[in-house]
Amino acid sequence: MNTEPAIKLPIDVRQIAAILPHRYPFLLVDRVIEFEPGKRVRAIKNVTCNEPFFMGHFPGHPVMPGVLVIEAMAQASGILTQLSNGFNAKPNQLYYLVRVDNARFSRTVVPGDQLVMDVVQKRMIRRMGQYQCTASVDGVEVASADILCAAPEPSV
Repeated sequence: MNTEPAIKLPIDVRQIAAILPHRYPFLLVDRVIEFEPGKRVRAIKNVTCNEPFFMGHFPGHPVMPGVLVIEAMAQASGILTQLSNGFNAKPNQLYYLVRVDNARFSRTVVPGDQLVMDVVQKRMIRRMGQYQCTASVDGVEVASADILCAAPEPSV
């Protein structure tokens, strides 16, 4: 008999901060709106003109760096893993981005955009997870990548 409480959607940024170790200015997921344990997650990042990276990327023409779009998808992957582990998950468990394959960028992400990240878990082996990720704005894909994340070896 499963006595764990069901995960209630949406999951807000306060709950995300209890799952991920990231903090301002590097927490890049604002909300989780869909979740299937061990399968997929849909999360959003509201991109505002107040993002610190826009000060230098680029003055007068703000564009969210592609590497941060990849990082946002990796964070959504971590959320999928943590939520799939249920309430026995270690809060703020570290997972390192180990590999990024097939990264593609098809449109810039700018202030005012809502970045929707769809992550599908391809496989979990020991402490490593492989994910297929896409990011879209207004239903149009802006980026995609295959991501591999791993938890560090347990300390002795």
